[in-house]
Amino acid sequence: MFSRLGRWCFRNRGKVVILWLAAIVAIGGISSALGTDYSTELSVPGDIESARGLQVLDEHFDGESMLTVGNIVFYSERGIDDPEIRAAIVGMLDEVSRIEGLSVTSPFSPEGAQQIAMTGPKAGKIAFANLALEEDVSWEDAGEISARIREAIPEVEGLQVEIGGQSFAEFDVPSSEALGLAFAIVVLILAFGSVLAMGLPIGVALAGIGVGVLLTQVLSQVMSIPDFAPTVAVMLGMGVGIDYALFIVTRFRENLAAGHDYEEATVIAIDTAGRAVTFAGTTVVISLLGMLLMNLKFVSGIAVSAAVAVAVTAVASLTLLPALLGFANHRVEITRWRGLLAAGFAAAALAGFALEWNWLLAGGAVAAALALLLGFAVAPLRREVPRRKAKPLHDTIPFRWSRYIQRHPWLMTLLGAAILVALALPMFSIRLAFSDEGNYPPESTTRKAYDLLAEGFGPGFNGPLLLAAELNGIPDPEQLMGVTAALSADEGVALASPPIPNSMTAPTAVLWQVIPTTAPQDEETTDLVHRLRDEVLPAATEGSGLEVFVSGQVALGIDFSDYLTGRMPVFMAMVLGLSFLLLMIVFRSLLVPVKAVIMNLLAIGASYGVVTAIFQWGWLGGLLGLEPAPIEPFVPMMMFAVVFGLSMDYEVFLLSRIREEWLRRGDAHVSVADGLAATARVISAAAAIMVVVFGSFILESDRIIKLFGVGLATAVFLDATVVRLLLVPATMELLGNVNWWLPRWLDRILPRIDVEGHGSEQPA
Repeated sequence: MFSRLGRWCFRNRGKVVILWLAAIVAIGGISSALGTDYSTELSVPGDIESARGLQVLDEHFDGESMLTVGNIVFYSERGIDDPEIRAAIVGMLDEVSRIEGLSVTSPFSPEGAQQIAMTGPKAGKIAFANLALEEDVSWEDAGEISARIREAIPEVEGLQVEIGGQSFAEFDVPSSEALGLAFAIVVLILAFGSVLAMGLPIGVALAGIGVGVLLTQVLSQVMSIPDFAPTVAVMLGMGVGIDYALFIVTRFRENLAAGHDYEEATVIAIDTAGRAVTFAGTTVVISLLGMLLMNLKFVSGIAVSAAVAVAVTAVASLTLLPALLGFANHRVEITRWRGLLAAGFAAAALAGFALEWNWLLAGGAVAAALALLLGFAVAPLRREVPRRKAKPLHDTIPFRWSRYIQRHPWLMTLLGAAILVALALPMFSIRLAFSDEGNYPPESTTRKAYDLLAEGFGPGFNGPLLLAAELNGIPDPEQLMGVTAALSADEGVALASPPIPNSMTAPTAVLWQVIPTTAPQDEETTDLVHRLRDEVLPAATEGSGLEVFVSGQVALGIDFSDYLTGRMPVFMAMVLGLSFLLLMIVFRSLLVPVKAVIMNLLAIGASYGVVTAIFQWGWLGGLLGLEPAPIEPFVPMMMFAVVFGLSMDYEVFLLSRIREEWLRRGDAHVSVADGLAATARVISAAAAIMVVVFGSFILESDRIIKLFGVGLATAVFLDATVVRLLLVPATMELLGNVNWWLPRWLDRILPRIDVEGHGSEQPA
């Protein structure tokens, strides 16, 4: 099948390229017509307490208490009641209140009487207006509303106006992808020595990313997809897309060197490396879709969008790449000085764009254009770049490194394990919870609004709790006030409101607003929620038949974290079991998949430890623009799925080459060194690209994207260095031929998957 696919795409290369362009245009048109409807709404199963509380609020209070999604915060040293300041605020709120889909509660209205700070050093100087969006307002509409609010901000001396709330937050335009591309250009040229061979993986990755992101935008209309999901899709699509194409182009060039013509070289590359790409891509997709077991819309949206991006880039590698190879032919092996200079300057321009160094962007772009133009007129620039002479396999650094490792297997095994264990130690203090707006960039208006509210009303004001209860019959005022008294007596509560009925004549439900003494992301706030549920409220309502649910966005986030934490073992067991089973089938071995699972667990544990130290403990926080906060609960799960899937790339590429040598020679020791020497260069190039692509997302403003980037970059780096260069050769040396042992009865019942197209050879 793979050979037929590769041959058809090579021979019908024009049709394939046209089909891909048509797909991009068609899906882009559909996406443009439908628009996007991203969501940041969390949801948990209906039997979770916060969800039951939200249900009470929706049924009896028409959801009004949950509509507030942001605020406009005002600060003036002259005082909010200063005539000029007050007139400016009223004028702005009048204009904002006319925006369709938005309702405003002014601090000067009867309903907003508590929206002016009355105590502390900022008393009378800080006020806020609540902003509520109608339920049918889309993500795009919220962005337009946010822009109109900003346009309405008055320019009055002595008045500071900030806009709070995640729905109205604005981030810098993402440019991290450009830095990843710039580095990929440099690495691929060094790896291939060819500009065209460099451009093919990048072109295929960009095509896959384009279609994947457009499909994600379309899917946002039919399922709940977070607003940061497209950035995650770009991150993964770029990393795996370049990797997959890199593996295929490498095998294509090896086939050319072996004497095959261009068509046969392409067909064999798709029939060998293409199989490995299919296997690796399928594994990544299955691992990501395993998150659907969590049964949470928010998590499912991230999983599906990432899986779509990976799947599309894999398809592009198997179809678009052989078509482009058909157009390239002999030019893949030819690099002229003009192309090399143009590629280098283009990389510099991309880096300048990502880092916002306009002088580098402009200079690199102009220099790249001049290199191309002068290349047609200046004879030296038209000359071919001399090609490096390939060293014999046994003279390469990777071969000598592997033999060195094999001479000290116990020492290197212990050293590699010690490195990973040491890096993993911070993981044991990881706390899974949602960070709050206090972790936004200090210069952002969202962060300034958060800080002003905390200063004027207390840190817990940014995350109030909503307690709701249904009433059966006529309420007992003393009983309800007793709940208020019990809440107020708790040391973690700064303020508890009196009971608020949904009707003054015939109430059917009641709610309380509770302001904690600590910020939403603080561990003390989590402890407060659990304490209210387990101790305070049961004691206050004992014998009354009243059931009070602790809800609100903060409680919902805590329940979301607890729910994910409880289901993580099931998800991890599924991914580990899948990895073990697939590797056992592919390599016909019991110990190879056992070692792979253990090593991958060590690598992912080490990446968790690094993430915990940086994002939760605050190490290097000043350098990276971060402040200590808990780890978002879905990030470790997402990292687990992605890293285990991506590790299959290197696992299959390296071990299949080692097994190929072992089947040919029957020498378990030399086969390890030969396999490592044959694959080290391409694995190192692929890993370096992926590390920088992922790591470049540390430039993003969004903390979650930073978290993904650092975690994935660390995991890939450790997998490609400590695991592949230390632990794999050392442990395979210790086990020798036992590496490939598989009971005969098990060998008979297992299906055969040939990921490198070499058939079912048996050892001599």
